Amino acid sequence: VQLQASGGGLVQAGASLRLSCAASGHSVSSYAVAWFRQAPGSQRDFVAGINWLGSNTYYADSVKGRFTISRDNAKNTVYLQMNSLRPEDTAVYYCAARNTYGSVRQDHHEYSLWGQGTEVTVSS
Repeated sequence: VQLQASGGGLVQAGASLRLSCAASGHSVSSYAVAWFRQAPGSQRDFVAGINWLGSNTYYADSVKGRFTISRDNAKNTVYLQMNSLRPEDTAVYYCAARNTYGSVRQDHHEYSLWGQGTEVTVSS
């Protein structure tokens, strides 16, 4: 399975972006999928996660109410809708998937599949 993250870009504060994480090679419908982000000089932080059914979602406190994670298993894709973007959201965003029917974890070490990252820059 390969994950391809896309949708990043340069936007002004208050704008919106939608990131996509498309899987190829195998269905990820049975995987929990999460988004992480990493700013320069910082650790990789959990942003949002969704279980394999799509019935449970989880968010970092810093993005609650602004970001929404969703999945379309028919398209083998997970999305991260980001609204009301702030300069502190600037980072490289990565999608990751973990074991079959696994639950969401906020520790990036728990994820074995990673996309290549997509850069998000929010100007003030």
